[in-house]
Amino acid sequence: MVDINTFLDLAKKAAEEAAVKILEIYNSDDFDVSLKDDQSPLTKADKASHKVICEILEPLGLPVLSEEGKAISYAERSDWPYFWMVDPIDGTKEFIKRNGEFTVNIALIKKDQPVLGVVQVPATGDIYHAVWSMGAFKNGEKIQVSNKDISSVGLKVVASRSHLNEDTEAFMGSLKDPEIVSKGSSLKLLMVAEGEADIYPRFAPTMEWDTAAAQIIVEEAGGKVLQKNTNQSVVYNKEDLLNPHFLVKGTR
Repeated sequence: MVDINTFLDLAKKAAEEAAVKILEIYNSDDFDVSLKDDQSPLTKADKASHKVICEILEPLGLPVLSEEGKAISYAERSDWPYFWMVDPIDGTKEFIKRNGEFTVNIALIKKDQPVLGVVQVPATGDIYHAVWSMGAFKNGEKIQVSNKDISSVGLKVVASRSHLNEDTEAFMGSLKDPEIVSKGSSLKLLMVAEGEADIYPRFAPTMEWDTAAAQIIVEEAGGKVLQKNTNQSVVYNKEDLLNPHFLVKGTR
């Protein structure tokens, strides 16, 4: 039986202690940057964050699927009723640039849906969380999406600093005089969740751990995270952990 309050408390503790480790390295001169097989960067902060999160969550007895953990076959994980989906640092490129736009993401997945999410922002100390059917919160205060009409003039669109491609520009061109804001990491989803942005088109690759924790926060704040050109939510623990292109909506 899952005790959701215990799970939430430990997920918050894990995210906060990971943030402490990350900031120790962030404020040093030694990131120890290397490249993974997919040519994405890896720092010792990613490794330190992964280690502390796993140590804190381990007593709960659920498996952990982490960007920095070992690969786990679909044959093994497809039978998991619950598991943790972790991104020890989402926005490693932003971490290396020292612009503060990186997060720690921890989600509890039930079969293929996130039911609990915690996102910590080390640079600011902000912490967001949501539990299925219990609302979304920033630093303990309830948050909600803007709920503007999609046809409104001047919608605020948040986009990736690194992935502003033709599909994204075409989508933004279909809106009425939108205001474009750039942001790194899962902060883009959180901006929609708290009504700081109205919509976030992500028509470029992401992995499941990049979005799981923030997705439940968006949904509990009244928004949607939909697969591109569908009414279907993004789902998790697929055989291929690559997300489809998606649209985050705080609009109606």
